[in-house]
Amino acid sequence: MSESNAAYDSDDDSTATDDQGQKRDRDGDPDQNRNRKQELVRLTAENELLAEENDRLRSEYARARRSQYRTSATALVGLGILALVGGLLFADVRETLFVLAAIGLFVGVVTYYLTPTQFVSADVGERVYTNLAANEAAIAGELGLHDERHYLPGDQRRQGILYVPQHPDAELPTDPTTTFLTAREDRGLALETTGNALFEEFERTLTAELATTPSTLASQAVDGLVEQFELARSVEPDIDAEAGRATFAVGESAFGPVDRFDHPIASFLAVTVAIGLDRPVSLEVVPAEGGADWLVTCRWEPAAVSEQSAESGGDED
Repeated sequence: MSESNAAYDSDDDSTATDDQGQKRDRDGDPDQNRNRKQELVRLTAENELLAEENDRLRSEYARARRSQYRTSATALVGLGILALVGGLLFADVRETLFVLAAIGLFVGVVTYYLTPTQFVSADVGERVYTNLAANEAAIAGELGLHDERHYLPGDQRRQGILYVPQHPDAELPTDPTTTFLTAREDRGLALETTGNALFEEFERTLTAELATTPSTLASQAVDGLVEQFELARSVEPDIDAEAGRATFAVGESAFGPVDRFDHPIASFLAVTVAIGLDRPVSLEVVPAEGGADWLVTCRWEPAAVSEQSAESGGDED
């Protein structure tokens, strides 16, 4: 009887030991749990500090930009006052100095009061664009469309149109009015481009008419990208008008990789070239070697080729 009880006691002890082991496995080592909690608290504190530092840097950036605008405004007003004093002292050039004084004072006051009060950092815009590009690329992929990208001169409703064909030999649509093109000859997508709004703002601020020659048009587009929109640190154009090609070497894009779907830099360049030359433009973006990061190439049918095609078509009729 005692042996039997001893056996039962042994079984009870082993069962208790197993239960404790299972409980320890479930709960884990107390030291490890404590370490995990401490690590979680540390990471949370670091995340909060980084968020505060990010907010501080954004506020500092906005303050610096406002200060830059107001410094320019103060300098213009100072030059205007200086020209006004000079006009009062020097009668021979009084009229010219008074005109300069009026211009300096007017532009200075306008610059001061039109100083932007809010700036959107590039990383915020890049994140918004990233989601948009991913969605549009996914739609094109689900529809089985080709990798070619064509930018067409639009109308008053849409300045430029991005056409993504289903087949590489598809005909370019002349006046697409719907997003999904279902006709056999031009089946694909016709989208409003991300470069449209940029082009509208760019055209509104041009001091001269939009150029219609490739070299001048490329220079205008580069100034818009670098000086006006600050979407890239540097853009160097290489134009071959006879071959119908314009290649832009882009350095330090503010919106990340330029080879993504309808990237703002590539889209703006293609839309500007298409509207300025009034011709469809095919777009190609590849990584660059050397000083630049990306090569954005726009190709169009040269005028001489178009005229020959029209003449040959007329002869056949």
